[in-house]
Amino acid sequence: MRSRSVPRSHTDHTTPPTRRRFAVAAIATVFALGAGALVAPAAQAVGEVKINLVTVNDFHGRIEAVAPAGGVAALATAVNQVRATNPNTVFAAAGDMIGASTFTSFIQDDVPTIETLNAAGLDVSAAGNHEFDQGWADLRDRVQGLADWEYIAANVWDTETNDYALAPYWTETFEGVTIGFIGAVTEELPALVSPAGIATLDVNPVVESVNAVAAQLSDGDATNDEADVLVLLVHEGATQPTLASATDLSTPFGKIVAGVTDEVDAIVSGHTHLAYNLVVDGRPVISSGQYGERFSNMEILVDPATKDIVSMVNTTYAMYTGAGTTANPYVANYTPGAAEQPIVDLVTESVAYAKVAGGVKVGDITASFQRGLQPRTPTPADPATTQEARGAESTLGNFVADVQLDQTQVRFPETDIAFMNPGGLRANMTYASSGPEDPDGNVTYAEAAGVQPFANTLVTMTLTGAQVKSVLEEQWQPAAASRPFLKLGVSKGLTYVTDYTAPAGSRVTNLEFDSEPVDPAATYRVVVNSFLASGGDNFFTLAEGTQRADSGLVDLEAMVSWFATNGEASPDLAQRSIGVKLSAPGANGYGATETIQIDLSSLEFTQTPTPAGTVSVAIAGETVGTATIDASLVPNTDEAGRASLTATIPRRVQGTVPLTITTPTGTSFDIPIQVVKKEKSTLVDRTTGGKKGEPLSIVVTVKAKGTPTGTVVLSNGGTVVGTASVVSGKAAFVLPGLAPGRYAFTAVYSGDALTLGSDATVRATVR
Repeated sequence: MRSRSVPRSHTDHTTPPTRRRFAVAAIATVFALGAGALVAPAAQAVGEVKINLVTVNDFHGRIEAVAPAGGVAALATAVNQVRATNPNTVFAAAGDMIGASTFTSFIQDDVPTIETLNAAGLDVSAAGNHEFDQGWADLRDRVQGLADWEYIAANVWDTETNDYALAPYWTETFEGVTIGFIGAVTEELPALVSPAGIATLDVNPVVESVNAVAAQLSDGDATNDEADVLVLLVHEGATQPTLASATDLSTPFGKIVAGVTDEVDAIVSGHTHLAYNLVVDGRPVISSGQYGERFSNMEILVDPATKDIVSMVNTTYAMYTGAGTTANPYVANYTPGAAEQPIVDLVTESVAYAKVAGGVKVGDITASFQRGLQPRTPTPADPATTQEARGAESTLGNFVADVQLDQTQVRFPETDIAFMNPGGLRANMTYASSGPEDPDGNVTYAEAAGVQPFANTLVTMTLTGAQVKSVLEEQWQPAAASRPFLKLGVSKGLTYVTDYTAPAGSRVTNLEFDSEPVDPAATYRVVVNSFLASGGDNFFTLAEGTQRADSGLVDLEAMVSWFATNGEASPDLAQRSIGVKLSAPGANGYGATETIQIDLSSLEFTQTPTPAGTVSVAIAGETVGTATIDASLVPNTDEAGRASLTATIPRRVQGTVPLTITTPTGTSFDIPIQVVKKEKSTLVDRTTGGKKGEPLSIVVTVKAKGTPTGTVVLSNGGTVVGTASVVSGKAAFVLPGLAPGRYAFTAVYSGDALTLGSDATVRATVR
């Protein structure tokens, strides 16, 4: 029996007393990544009801088998194997089953994904953020009509109907035991999709929303539905595949894990594309990674008399064995059979359609355009040591911004600047051949669509220079965001410097457009995709743009049109922003001959065919230092490509002069610094004493304009005999009794920010 119940209004619930989740205290969780067959079932006592829960998340329309993604037919094979051992099986998901799909599904609005998952028997899924990519109306009116499974979300409220937008839960009963699923989507949903597309929806806190529904399903009132086993399907996840990350209370997911009521017996998560199989306070907390590369099988044993859960054992399986190397190639663990042939046929038909539509050549590239990379912690489930970095400047992000500016200018020549969000880039544009029909450097429609699969329109608007700076400051995301920093692709001509140590709102400096400082009061015409135009990804300033207009272009259309006009593209290897931190100047600026500490970052792309390798620094056109660039990856930010050096300001330099930073790959930034003119100094000495056995007093007066400071070092025959600070222009020394004789001391004045150093000979006679 299946049931769907949607309460018609919000109800305040106090958290009921915690019920005993398990009659047996220990729960086992297992990773089984190499086996092609299911592990042995948990021991089942006579009379116990066993329920198998098969879960996936973040499938993103990967219906084809492209290792390590198994493809939908192999996934259905695995699910059917579980069902063959136990008809009491539920196939569930934690969201993002559609959206950001590969071209085969994208070109047909994800209909192939929906149809094949229908055939695979998907029962229920939390709504993910990508289910809302084309807006709430599309999910409500089209997707739900096509999907045989139930989309659920307890924390999404429809303000037009004053009701849940989607069913908050879904239940199924096996042999008198009811398993219930509560759905929830990340609270960041308004920042992850076009806000205009969900304008009538409220996204409420996950914990409060889930706990309210869990209380209803556990209150003993059969008239409002009950469940003996409760599973949360939540489209939110840990930022690392570790227990520490899943329980980190500073993260959205950590708060969910800690805050969801004990009435919820297991948490199936997603969104962050990581595979983990954890137990937190006796409760399974799992994710199967991404793209159908893995699935999880949770075996649940329930005492039908008491309705106590006896055990929950979760195992995660890989669709392939092997690392995809020559020495250790991928081997498929699940081979579709006759039962899955209809799914195989659907995929074949979809691939054939997409091949015709997507195989058309749109242009050529001379090298790969790639997204950023950052380090990650490898696990047995995923040995990769790197992953996509949305916080790193990329040749692909900048190129897409260039393309969108260029194509918008065809219709609106006054457009000045383009921004591109990194989350809108879903694949690299690779140079390497994928087969005889796609030689090196060839870009097909399918490849271009894979980069930008969301079909966003391009929107123009007017921003002030101050607002342009605010947009760049918003790359540092709000504290609750799952990614602390999102690096925008920017069009050529817009450059800026960052200081990650500066306070929020003042991290962007030296903002220039066409080599001129951006005037905060001036206006600029800016083009962005419709997602960003509505304030997506927390770029709220873009929602404030005035004189807004739809360009009439779709992002993919702009790319295809650009190639049709230009034919070939080469990556621009020059950075459009770098990190710079200089040692602090004096009150009036730096002084000639003064040494400056220069710390640089963001000098390298994390993926590039030609690393910069070194960086040079010049002051007023004179090279003052070079350094080797450390290209090691940095998590979350754009600081990869670091270098540090000290440089001495040339003696003759004064006024406002450029500190120029360059690399062999074309990066060039001029940072204006103020260098004050240093006045000459002379030293005059006065000595007292001079008798055998008496102290010798020497006072060195520094004569210069103003009041010089600094130090004077006194030495005799190369041996330092004293160091004194200059106070009120004088440095005083007292030397112990000296033997009779004539002495020639050398006094060396260090100089200060306004005064050049000098030296003199100080003569004294001791009798």
